[in-house]
Amino acid sequence: MKRIATLTALGALIAGQAGAGGVERSAQSAGILFEDGDRVELSFGYVSPDVSGEQLLPVGPTSPAGASSGDMSEDYSTLAFGYKQQVNESVALALIVDNPIGADVNYGSDTQYLYGGGAPFAALGLNSSTAEIDSAAVTALASYKLPSNVTLFGGLRAQQASGGVSLFNGYEMETSSETDYGYVLGAAYERPDIALRVALTYNSEITHDFSASETVFDPATQSVSNFDTSFETTVPQSLNLEVQSGIAPDTLAFGSVRWVDWSEFDITPSVYNTAYNGSLVNYDDDVITYTVGLGRRFTENWSGAVLATYEDQNGGFSGNLGPTDGQTSVGVAVTYETERYEITGGLRHIWIGDARTEAPSALDQPAGTAFGDFDDNTAIAGGLQVAIKF
Repeated sequence: MKRIATLTALGALIAGQAGAGGVERSAQSAGILFEDGDRVELSFGYVSPDVSGEQLLPVGPTSPAGASSGDMSEDYSTLAFGYKQQVNESVALALIVDNPIGADVNYGSDTQYLYGGGAPFAALGLNSSTAEIDSAAVTALASYKLPSNVTLFGGLRAQQASGGVSLFNGYEMETSSETDYGYVLGAAYERPDIALRVALTYNSEITHDFSASETVFDPATQSVSNFDTSFETTVPQSLNLEVQSGIAPDTLAFGSVRWVDWSEFDITPSVYNTAYNGSLVNYDDDVITYTVGLGRRFTENWSGAVLATYEDQNGGFSGNLGPTDGQTSVGVAVTYETERYEITGGLRHIWIGDARTEAPSALDQPAGTAFGDFDDNTAIAGGLQVAIKF
């Protein structure tokens, strides 16, 4: 049954754009602690989203209502590394390296959408909008198994993050790269005879205090002003409930519920807030993601799984730099295993939730004015994981 259980970890690997405008890129599972023996894992994920929308407001002669944004969300990849050592029957150690959050936004210059080629000052080179967030985290974990089949675990996380943005109105911002720290706490109950495991994992928030370089464009004088500033952004806390159980010979059911406190995530550089009276990125609601799946061992070496994920739409406005709201997906995964290694691959098709964006403050429209409709968008996500056992 352990061979099938390995497939449950692939859900995080091929999660795709899971909520909060696609910012989240790791489910932060501690599942490696419960694998048999000692092992090293290397995982690669690739996501190809197709996110486009239609402008609802005319903005001068260069950007009419009905203009298409084109695909504004770029493909991206993720890498993850895991190492687990079983010290003795009770104690295990693990090290995980992954990318907790990220963003790759690019409104191209070949459209009439305001954030792209339809910008009023496109002739001056202000004809696109881009944004990026980069991150990496190293998490050290330890677990202790009690005689009652209860396992307690926890550890420390070091997280590095940085980002930048360039908007249609001439505003630009680049942050410093900052490393800050958080922690992980969890507990699990297991019954090996039926492959039952229920694990609850808490990941603390991590707050980064960024230095930033901000640039503001003055359309009246067509000049720019540069400022050195600072601001804080919190990568929010989260809670994972992961469950698996054998339901028949060679058959495993699994699922998870993940809550992330995304209402605490806010990117508000000080000069941007003063000039445009708002945040670059923020979310009004927390996000809960549900995953269910079924795994089956076909032969001594081959096993497979199917899984589905659902994330509810929160409604209201989504950000212009992340115009998505919820998602539904289905996926498949296959594992080939020998005594020394495992190779797992998976694919997921994601239906991205429809979203409506609000007119940016730079347009001086009344609060609550709709700007863009982003409907019928999708993504394809794939993952490959290689594990060596020793």
